[in-house]
Amino acid sequence: MFDQNQEISHLPKNGEGTFSPRKSRFGISFFITFFIMFGIWVPLSGKFDMFHLSLGLISCFLVAFFSSDLLLPFPNVRQMPGVWFRFVKYVPWLLYQVFVANIHVMYLVFHPRIKEVIDPQIMNFKSRLKSDMALVTLANSITLTPGTITIYISVYGNVTFHVIDIESGKTLPFIMEARVAEIFGE
Repeated sequence: MFDQNQEISHLPKNGEGTFSPRKSRFGISFFITFFIMFGIWVPLSGKFDMFHLSLGLISCFLVAFFSSDLLLPFPNVRQMPGVWFRFVKYVPWLLYQVFVANIHVMYLVFHPRIKEVIDPQIMNFKSRLKSDMALVTLANSITLTPGTITIYISVYGNVTFHVIDIESGKTLPFIMEARVAEIFGE
């Protein structure tokens, strides 16, 4: 558990390094996030009157203000197209893994000795991923795969997940970690 009095040592304090949330709030990542969100919001809302457009502007502004570093976590925006391209390549692989896991869960459910083949387990491992976005991508990928769900993931890389049987947790989370590390260049 994280102690509130504990200091996060890997983040530089204001004035000591490059980390300053106030200085970077209206950087290029804010504007890119805002325009992407507003560009998606307008056609999806289907409302083009001044009232709804102004609500969309305000909403997109607030969300971009508080979370622009989630869409563009890198200070160097030039790295982002490569990350997005590698992520787009990752999605078909993830969908295939979801399909295979669905077949496996279906096999377990229809197995005549269901009580013998289903063996729920809680598993742990230490991830080598460092960035928050990579850890979140790993946690979501594990949770999206049927038969597995992420229970806990820390900023230090400790991952706890639940599996429906030992087979589901043997290799897939570790293969996913390698794929996610490839996306984010870690």
